[in-house]
Amino acid sequence: MVATWEAAAARLDKACATVFPAISRSRLKALISDGFVTVDGGTLTDPSAKVKPGQTLRVAPPPPVDADPIPEDIPLEVVYEDTDLLVLDKPPGMVVHPAAGNPQGTLVNALLAHCGEGLSGIGGVRRPGIVHRIDKDTSGLMVVAKSDAAHIGLSEQFAAHTLDRAYYALVWGMVTPETGEYEGNIGRSPRDRKKMAVVASGGKHALTRYRVIERFGRIATLIECRLATGRTHQIRVHCAENGHPLVGDPLYGRKAHKGVIDFPDELKGFINRFDRQALHAWRIGFNHPVSKAFLVFSSELPEDMTALLAAFREGSRI
Repeated sequence: MVATWEAAAARLDKACATVFPAISRSRLKALISDGFVTVDGGTLTDPSAKVKPGQTLRVAPPPPVDADPIPEDIPLEVVYEDTDLLVLDKPPGMVVHPAAGNPQGTLVNALLAHCGEGLSGIGGVRRPGIVHRIDKDTSGLMVVAKSDAAHIGLSEQFAAHTLDRAYYALVWGMVTPETGEYEGNIGRSPRDRKKMAVVASGGKHALTRYRVIERFGRIATLIECRLATGRTHQIRVHCAENGHPLVGDPLYGRKAHKGVIDFPDELKGFINRFDRQALHAWRIGFNHPVSKAFLVFSSELPEDMTALLAAFREGSRI
């Protein structure tokens, strides 16, 4: 959908609402924030950005997704379950919810089969029972609501950032100091709508606290990251922005190690074959939304990250 703005300068969201009346204002605002609106060919993600007379506005919304995912008998590693919620250990490679390009084989499809009619949000669009998500190629712990009361209570805790969430991340370079914070507003990248970025204006406040767990010479560092906020790709973006992209990250740091690693060829090949970001959600703690008891769960590193760390230990000794 394309239109030319002919009136006086105005906010982007208001201009879009005027020239694209078939799309609701709330939908337009979401499309802008998600990077699906361009002005004169450039992506703008701030709804309050100004549009000038004569500029061309284009809206290219993503294709719609089926509102009724199909239950699929996909094995789940459930670490805790009661009548209100469950906690599971998601393997790398599993998409959380159906979307364009991944209509089936997702965590939601598996949950629909596992929980049946007991799953909160049955009949909703895209995310029945899902109150948060982790990236497809990130492994680790997630909590899922089964009852409406749990869905509301967990959503409130995520909105208030009161959960205890910790991740292990293997990043390139020598992280200093031993403990610290990465802070910077995160929003859609103005240059690539598939990526997030630390932005100078707009975006949402994001804060990641880290501590060093293990060093591999000056080549790489294993750190624990704790989220004070929960933005899309937050750890990946903050680490890359501060010069330490995650090992294996295809979006923010795939080529970060080229010409840097002085490992034997067999170890270098092993690292190059690691085909995901080295990120694992190892801990989650929260107040049970119904019983109010504090629950905390932990997860061991998956086999691929354990083998990757072993390769780095071996390589750093050579």
